[in-house]
Amino acid sequence: MTRRNEWYFPRGALARDGWESVIDERVPGWRHTGLRIADLAPGDVLPLPADPVERLVVPLTGSFTVHHDDGSSELAGRSSVFDGPTDVLYLSTRSAATIRGQGRVAVAEAPASVAYPTQHIHHDEVPVELRGAGRSSRQVHNFGTPQALAADRFIVCEVITPAENWSSYPPHKHDAHGDGESRLEEIYYFETALSRSVPPAAAPHGADPFGYFRTYSSDAGDIDTLAEVRTGDIGLVPYGWHGPCVAAPGYDLYYLNVMAGPDPERVWNISDDPAHSWVRGSWEGQEIDPRLPYLSPDDRTGDIR
Repeated sequence: MTRRNEWYFPRGALARDGWESVIDERVPGWRHTGLRIADLAPGDVLPLPADPVERLVVPLTGSFTVHHDDGSSELAGRSSVFDGPTDVLYLSTRSAATIRGQGRVAVAEAPASVAYPTQHIHHDEVPVELRGAGRSSRQVHNFGTPQALAADRFIVCEVITPAENWSSYPPHKHDAHGDGESRLEEIYYFETALSRSVPPAAAPHGADPFGYFRTYSSDAGDIDTLAEVRTGDIGLVPYGWHGPCVAAPGYDLYYLNVMAGPDPERVWNISDDPAHSWVRGSWEGQEIDPRLPYLSPDDRTGDIR
């Protein structure tokens, strides 16, 4: 029997070993992807053992030093996930590492058998894509996609959705092999904040940023997620149609996606829900939301790719 929101985990529900959240094979029914989230204070050290996984270290807020088997890397971060791209570090499979710094960090993972070299991608090298149009406008940082990163298994990106906009829309799936579709598990890690378009003085001290996340059943399996999401929450998509992610009025929505699956090719091929695929055509002639791109003050004259 399908249980509502059984694949949704509020902040801290998956805490383990000093991490706020850990997604790996110890989550029942989960096989191909992983994620770790943690807050670091000065002097804190997070160890990453030499496991048979590839990793991508993504600063969410703050900057970090990562010591690894090939040396050390200084990751220039950002003040928030809504301040444009960050440096990221790809760690080769079976590379041990430690993370030091101050702020909030994510580590995307996937079991891997082919060792690709450790790679430091600087924030100004990250492809920034403005996708959709009108109220379906969103900003995608494609630092861990096949076009930007040489890796074995995973596909990693992050998405910014301004207040009142919809993303991961039209609803789509990637849970079947063939017919233009690939099989990929997917992790959604969320953050929310008072929108950039809202003057801070206009919101009360108790403002509570939130958004919504939806996943529903396909032929691959039964799933029923309709969750109100906030910073630190995680939604897992083992299969099924997923979308939309909705940013509530007054509040911006961010999510980090980690995808991998059993198919031999590392590719993101999707099918739209036929009931809603026509919506893509409605974007024709609409402008991208003028609030985008969201960048740091130093990058606002930079190139969007």
